[in-house]
Amino acid sequence: MGIKKSSKVSAEFNMSSLTDIIFLLLIFFMLTSSLVTPNALNLQLPGKSKTADAPKSSGKAQVIKIERNGTYYYNGTKLSLSAVEKKAREYKKSKGKDAVITISPHSRASNDKVVAIMDIAYRFGIATVLTEPR
Repeated sequence: MGIKKSSKVSAEFNMSSLTDIIFLLLIFFMLTSSLVTPNALNLQLPGKSKTADAPKSSGKAQVIKIERNGTYYYNGTKLSLSAVEKKAREYKKSKGKDAVITISPHSRASNDKVVAIMDIAYRFGIATVLTEPR
């Protein structure tokens, strides 16, 4: 009998299930990325050029120095973090939109101390300038 067996193997496969998975992943990432809200601090680093835009202030900016051991100095007066927060609140009330705080940390100061001051400024809507560590 002349029955022939076909030994050809088909190299094709169905791509529809793979494209479905890719579209589901695309939709998932598009939805989750729109739900993420950036929680960043508005910080302006000092520029190297003299034409860098600095925050506009009608008066002198308040200076908060952070020492190596973590103590805070608000315009030369040693204060605790809660006292710095109270002073910043009063400063924001008096200056309004023109409030500017300059943060001057020691090179060995903890980053936690610097971020605590930046967080206070962020909560009160005070423009912040961070100087290079001294």
